[in-house]
Amino acid sequence: METMTQTVSGTKPARELTGRGVLMWLLGFFGLVFAANGVFIYYALGTFPGVVVESSYKAGQEYNQTIAAATAQSERGWKVGVDLTRGLTGSGDVRVEARDKTGAPLTGLAFTATLKHPVYQGQDLTVDLGETESGVYTGKLDALPAGNWQLEVVAMQNGERIFLSENRVFLNE
Repeated sequence: METMTQTVSGTKPARELTGRGVLMWLLGFFGLVFAANGVFIYYALGTFPGVVVESSYKAGQEYNQTIAAATAQSERGWKVGVDLTRGLTGSGDVRVEARDKTGAPLTGLAFTATLKHPVYQGQDLTVDLGETESGVYTGKLDALPAGNWQLEVVAMQNGERIFLSENRVFLNE
C-alpha cells in the first residue's frame, strides 16, 4: 500500500519553538512589566511625596506642648462657628463667629483660615480674616476649586496660637 502526501502550495511550514525563542518571549514580557511598573512608580512619587511631617523627631519633641495647648483651648470653652461658602464663579467666603463660654463675642484676635489639599501641598489656600463686627471675622478667596479639603482655622493673640480647629470639608462644583 502506498501512502499519498499532499502539500498545499502557498503555506509556510510551522516554525519550531526553540530555547532562544522562549528566552526572547520571557525577556519581552518581563521587560514590559518592568517598564509599566517604572512608569507607575514615577507618577506615584511625583504626585505625592509621602511627607506628612517635615521632621518626625521635632514633632515628637513638641507632642507634650501640643497636648497642653489642646487642653488649654478646651478649658477656655470657646464656641467658634465656621462657615465656608463657594459661589458659582468659584470664589469663596469664610466667616468665623467666636464667642467665649458666657456667649460674649471674642474681639481683637487674628484669625487665619487655611484650606489644605489632602494630597498636594502646592494647592493650599490661606486667607487672613478681618473682624467685620464684634466677634465675627470674614475673608474672601478668589479661586476656590471644588473637592475635598482640610479646613484649618487658627486664632492668634500676641503672637501665640490660642485656638486651632481642623475640619474636613467637601465643596461641590
